[in-house]
Amino acid sequence: MDLQVSYSDNPVTAELYDLIPAYANRSDKEFYLRRALGATGKILELGCGTGRILIPIAEAGCAITGVDASEHMLTRCRQKLGALPKSVTDRVRLIKGDMAHLKFDDTFSLAIIPFRAFQHLISTEDQLSCLSGLNRNLLPKAKLIFDVFNVRFDIVSNPNSSKEAEDFPESRLKDGRLLRRASRIARFHRAEQYNEVEIIYYLTSPDGTTDRIVHAFPFRYFFRYEIEHLLDRCGFRIIELLGDFKGSPLSDDSPEMIFVAEKYKEVSS
Repeated sequence: MDLQVSYSDNPVTAELYDLIPAYANRSDKEFYLRRALGATGKILELGCGTGRILIPIAEAGCAITGVDASEHMLTRCRQKLGALPKSVTDRVRLIKGDMAHLKFDDTFSLAIIPFRAFQHLISTEDQLSCLSGLNRNLLPKAKLIFDVFNVRFDIVSNPNSSKEAEDFPESRLKDGRLLRRASRIARFHRAEQYNEVEIIYYLTSPDGTTDRIVHAFPFRYFFRYEIEHLLDRCGFRIIELLGDFKGSPLSDDSPEMIFVAEKYKEVSS
């Protein structure tokens, strides 16, 4: 059976997200945890999902607010938090919301946007709205840290990328089901600098029935000086620019662009 799922409107997306070992083992978790431990006040995470980054930060003793557009993702996050001591859950606040339209009654010393969530903001208007909203809710000299992928033209502009390519081989889950995953670029929008991406899950039940589940979404790609310009317009200056989560400087072959910025001025709404 073929099933189309969205990020926000289908609980299957949240379930599948937690089943991918590559996400759970992604090296950004330790990176963001270290940065959180260096913060001097409350922390804000945009695109917190099921709590992959948020929960370790809370367990380490930090007060953190998580924002996500999907109630299903937040529900799974709450379920995980429910198994933890009250001393941990008391440090966490979860909010369903759109990162492009932030409104809080609180201020923060650090904001993070892990795992390329900023790339889901397709329009320049939404990108500026997100960064301006963060500026208004961050304390003076507060830090903003987020990552996007370093563009590889052999992928983002290659017609062969429209073919399904397996990126997670078939594995047996704890409940006996089999899961494998593939991905492809369904459509290129070079002039608008984004692609329509499909993540395709093949989930096989013990009775042999296989569901093909497609999560389709637009995904923006950025270049270094474009983001530097966006940040400066919204009152941030870059203090570190890294190419991986080990802390290496950005180079041509870096897999990531990790921006560590500081709020240096207030911006108007």
